[in-house]
Amino acid sequence: QEQVVESGGGLVEAGGSLRLSCVASPRSLSIADMSWSRKAPGKEREFVARINWISGSTNYADDVKGRFTISKDNAKHTVFLDMKSLEPEDTAIYYCNERPLDGREIWGQGTQDTVSS
Repeated sequence: QEQVVESGGGLVEAGGSLRLSCVASPRSLSIADMSWSRKAPGKEREFVARINWISGSTNYADDVKGRFTISKDNAKHTVFLDMKSLEPEDTAIYYCNERPLDGREIWGQGTQDTVSS
């Protein structure tokens, strides 16, 4: 099964920072955008951030604006999510999604981030 590969999750205290990384599928010839979403215990999966691979434009969920930053390394086909001022409410499994230009959607297995109070 084609997947992207996330890394960087872990345990951090409230107010701390984490950096997530996600490497795109090696089968992708061209990428339209990549994004992060998360699923907290007992909640639906929700959108976190997206970056357009060509323009670099970004958009964020309201509750992470100003705290999270999505960025990319074109040469390494990697997207990053820098998270600061983390709150216990940010505890979730974070999933990376890649959308190649052919319209497919490729997901990773997720990485667990836990923020202790």
